[in-house]
Amino acid sequence: MVTEPPLDEECLSVAARAYADSEMTDFPGLECPTLVTERLLLRTPHDEDVDAIAHLANNPRIAEMLTRMPHPYDVAAAQDFIKRVRSGEMGNCIYAITQMDTGVFMGSCGIHPSKHGEGLEIGYWLGEPYWGQGYATEAAQALIDLAFRATNIDELYITCRTINEGSRNVIRKSGFSFLMYGTDDSLYSGTVDVERYSLHRDRWIEMRYQA
Repeated sequence: MVTEPPLDEECLSVAARAYADSEMTDFPGLECPTLVTERLLLRTPHDEDVDAIAHLANNPRIAEMLTRMPHPYDVAAAQDFIKRVRSGEMGNCIYAITQMDTGVFMGSCGIHPSKHGEGLEIGYWLGEPYWGQGYATEAAQALIDLAFRATNIDELYITCRTINEGSRNVIRKSGFSFLMYGTDDSLYSGTVDVERYSLHRDRWIEMRYQA
């Protein structure tokens, strides 16, 4: 179990990087235990999450910021998500974001091989009721710490839509630096403009010493 403090800033929490359809075959030794932060428990999604997933994910404001989130999003889609996580089809680092105190499901996050370079990439989304409370930053920091501590990667990546100011704030506050503009194909929005960012291990170490 890995316990890490969150960063202090609060910000909007819908990321524009999908992690479906990816496998961890390039990082077979990466273990993804339950993660604990000050307010969150990141654990494997399970069947009891289906209704909450369907309710929160069935939101066009979320779908437009993600590449692999369909809309409408119903119970069948949530059940398929759980099935794919359980089978390992989506890799072994897909988490449910839940509140530590209540166990309430709030969203999902994960680590997957980067499609735009060597190394790993993180992604996350939160239901709209939980935006603006710092949960995305807290979850992202836990993923970042896990990725650098459990592997020997030098770079970690993340992508967001150019219109997603909230996710951009999370990314910058987490220490990532801008790499380039690009495009991605979104199930909901078609071809969209995105921004790609990277975080170097040296910068992560520097931020850990400053924390």
